[in-house]
Amino acid sequence: MFLYNVTIGIDKDIEQEWVAWMKTEHIPDVLNTGLFLNYKMYKVLHDNDDGSISYSVQYFAETLENVVQYLEKFAPALIEKHKQKYGGRHVAFRTLLEEI
Repeated sequence: MFLYNVTIGIDKDIEQEWVAWMKTEHIPDVLNTGLFLNYKMYKVLHDNDDGSISYSVQYFAETLENVVQYLEKFAPALIEKHKQKYGGRHVAFRTLLEEI
């Protein structure tokens, strides 16, 4: 099993709008690629005075090839869509993990 993790820091003043958009649009778009089995979304709990809130969105894939196909074929357009909607109001970093 492979875990594709996206950690996003989003401005506090648009947090609720962003969470709703992620749950109703972005995450379904990712899952509709058919390359991930499931997902989980977590709010990162920490004291942060920089005006942002962090979330971890975790997508589970059966094979590394599924993740690579997603990254090559689908991720660029979905990342661009996110940037167009929330550009300048978020930061993101991605991590790929393998279950042992």
